[in-house]
Amino acid sequence: MTQQGARWTVDQVLALAPDAASRQAAGRLGAAGPWSGLGSSGVGDSDGWTAWGLCRDGSGSEPYRTVVTVGDGSGPVYRCDCQGRGLPCEHALGLLLLWTGGDGAVPEGDAPAWARRWLAEVQEGSARRRKERRERRERQEPTAGPHHAGGPRATEAAWRRAEERAGRITAGVTDLEQRLTDLLRGGLAGAEQPGYALWEETAARMIDAQAPGLASRVRELGTIPASGPGWPVRLLEECALLHLLGRGWLHRERLPDGLAATVRSRVGLPTSADGPPVRDRWLVVARYDTADTRLTTRRTWLYGVEEDRTVLLLSYGASGRPLEPPLPVGLALDAEVSAHPDTGRRRVALGRRFGPPAPTPVRPGGVTASRAAGVYGEALREDPWLESVPVTLERVVPVPDGDAWQLADADSDTALPLTPAAGNRPGLWRLVALSGGAPVTVFGECGHRGFTPLTAWPTGPGRAVPLC
Repeated sequence: MTQQGARWTVDQVLALAPDAASRQAAGRLGAAGPWSGLGSSGVGDSDGWTAWGLCRDGSGSEPYRTVVTVGDGSGPVYRCDCQGRGLPCEHALGLLLLWTGGDGAVPEGDAPAWARRWLAEVQEGSARRRKERRERRERQEPTAGPHHAGGPRATEAAWRRAEERAGRITAGVTDLEQRLTDLLRGGLAGAEQPGYALWEETAARMIDAQAPGLASRVRELGTIPASGPGWPVRLLEECALLHLLGRGWLHRERLPDGLAATVRSRVGLPTSADGPPVRDRWLVVARYDTADTRLTTRRTWLYGVEEDRTVLLLSYGASGRPLEPPLPVGLALDAEVSAHPDTGRRRVALGRRFGPPAPTPVRPGGVTASRAAGVYGEALREDPWLESVPVTLERVVPVPDGDAWQLADADSDTALPLTPAAGNRPGLWRLVALSGGAPVTVFGECGHRGFTPLTAWPTGPGRAVPLC
């Protein structure tokens, strides 16, 4: 994950969270307010480091004692007396988020007695496990793991945790299938009566099943009956997609590898970038942040000049705390990226950089409005749950369409409607001003709700204009 003595990033900390709920709770606890007795030792030491603190969270009379330690190459170890079900718990994640800031919130010092006792237990356990591993190696020759030929064998504990989580998700999916069946038997018209509470209860069951992706989709179902005319059709569509995802999980062993990886990701299982590093000049074509009260998510779209491919870089930050410095839109970065294992392999992790971002006259190749709709349709065959795809429209003009807006092809009679949200953003007026009635090049996200413009370029030479 990172060198033991190096200070971690927010992304690396949040990647440890067992589910979305833990990430959100960690964002709330990633500020100094609930904490006291904070301290750390060994920062910058290649042999490992330790952080500790007392967190007052909830109505308990005593704060939770939390320790995180990294050493001997075995990865982080967490101890907290909150008795939380997830590992690491939100208190350990919150402590790590504080520590990543490097602003003195977690000062260096000597560990208190209670932390030293826990650390001694951890060291004793580590020594015992090293001895057991050594004895096993002496009894038999090491073999490669079933999913990583030639690589290190997955530990028995890791396999057991993965199997247990898969079993919980299967139980949650089975329960969800029954609820969808009951809904359809009772008729969609009755979905308005229970209100949002029924869906929130179902979403909570999916969180308990450690399937945050399913929980998020269930919560969206709860908002549809209040979404205006035509809601029964939209509800039926979303129920069908949710049913398809559930069936995909239950029969994931029969799916092609890429589609099975997509199903796991949509359900909410975390994935790691496992593709070979690809070096290219990556043009930063768009960037925007979305935030709730606990977590900020940054989406950065990169266009590979040599690969002629657009990929997505996701990063996360605790609410109220700044994310890492953003990549500037319109500049190109000489770097390596590695893809995550889903059908489109569009999401990537940024690897080695070979220089700072630099200006470039290159723009992504564009398509017509009708072709953009076709690109989205083709992507749906591989990932039916896909909300949108990145598309660059060439020679389009923003024009009003009643109370809405659309991007019309300058050379044909086709057009793409803008999403309702895009029509309410200040970026729309920047796009209209940049065009002035003349064709422009626009990069954005094309989906079933329409097109969301994110960046535009004028006809002829000119710099990229961010629209979000």
